[in-house]
Amino acid sequence: MVTEDQDISEYAGLLQRDATGFLLQCDDGTRYRLELLRTPIDEVEKRVVVTGRIIDSAILETEGIRLA
Repeated sequence: MVTEDQDISEYAGLLQRDATGFLLQCDDGTRYRLELLRTPIDEVEKRVVVTGRIIDSAILETEGIRLA
């Protein structure tokens, strides 16, 4: 995790999809439910880096997703 500014950080892990939306399974075992502006179809079940901020202990407000 690399901190940038104003609580915006990068989180690496596996992007997963379930019946209610998208999850990030981080390398350290932490799981976050993602709030997304776009649907990341091409990145599902791949290693990604998510840029965003944690707005709840289990919700990550996503600003961007890129392949790792």
